[in-house]
Amino acid sequence: MKKAIVFGAGQIGRGFIGELCFDSGYFIIFVDVSEIIVDLLNQRKKYKICLLGEKKVEKVIENFKCLNLKDEKEVINEIMDTDLIFTSVGANNLFTLSEIISKGIKGKFAKDKGFLNIVICENLLSAGKKFKEDILKKGSFSEEEKKYLEERVGFVETVISRMTSPLTEEEKKESPLLVKVEPYKILPVDKNGFKGNLPEIDGFLPVANLHQYEELKIFGHNLSHVSLAYPGFLKGYTYIWECIKDEEIFNLLKNVQNEVKQALRRKFSFKENELEEYFSDLNKRFDNKLLKDTIFRVGREPLRKLGKEERIIGAINLCLGFNIFPESICFVLASALCYNYSEDKESIKIQNIIKEKGIDFVLKEICGITDERIIEKVKKIYWEIKK
Repeated sequence: MKKAIVFGAGQIGRGFIGELCFDSGYFIIFVDVSEIIVDLLNQRKKYKICLLGEKKVEKVIENFKCLNLKDEKEVINEIMDTDLIFTSVGANNLFTLSEIISKGIKGKFAKDKGFLNIVICENLLSAGKKFKEDILKKGSFSEEEKKYLEERVGFVETVISRMTSPLTEEEKKESPLLVKVEPYKILPVDKNGFKGNLPEIDGFLPVANLHQYEELKIFGHNLSHVSLAYPGFLKGYTYIWECIKDEEIFNLLKNVQNEVKQALRRKFSFKENELEEYFSDLNKRFDNKLLKDTIFRVGREPLRKLGKEERIIGAINLCLGFNIFPESICFVLASALCYNYSEDKESIKIQNIIKEKGIDFVLKEICGITDERIIEKVKKIYWEIKK
């Protein structure tokens, strides 16, 4: 029987990777740190996914077992006995897996020297390179083992785009393993990262240049999301679907997407109509009322989202690099600077910095903007919003 290990039995692990593996006929070995989740999965031997499309559709996932990460010997034995691993533990937790996976790789080398592909489902740029380096650092590999790792162990980067929906307190009590997700189930994977044959996994989209899909995710999906959230907050909305129904905000969104599309077309070789189809589908997904996606979730941690390489500033720089003036993206940035949600610590922090040091400080020192045209445009919009 085909087996796949999934490190991380959270919403993406169970609600996305688990579904793809189940649909592809794999027996799944979930590995998690939560004793509650591990015990529940092993006791119930199945869980439900609620697909929130035009209507709710429930799907039962079976054919799995779950191990606790601290049961090192069992986990290593499973690594030695599989050729496919997924990680879905969060970018900050990825490197906590390096030591145990390095031991599994060494064990697999001693056992059968077969192929092993590690599919990294985390929001982390250059995740494959970084994870491989950390495994080599922590593994104390012999020269032969290093050669085996280089030739037969693949580190495969991905772009995760499936959106999930939080459970209500009542749902948590009634069905704690339930996962609510949108039906979208495409997973772009770097086909150059695989060693040996490409696994036949339902939903895989093997691409030669994953970088262009990473930029499409951050400057397409992520930027579009906050282009709804921050103006939506200023208009007093709660949900993303409310924002996209607002004609003024929707027109802003379309203009933002047009600026980004122009730049992405010039930078990458997307297929004809690929970007139009992507953004059309994306906007339909944002209009999904059943997801109950809030502007507070999408807009949270605005200080991080104003980083130099993040969705807003990164998109501004992308456009400037191709002589496109990102006027609509400037409006999104100004809206983000006005985001003063009292329950978001970073939101309050930004407002305090603006109060103490001014807008110019934030734009130049935090956002890293050097183009005076952008600075003046954002300031002009900011003060118009304030009035």
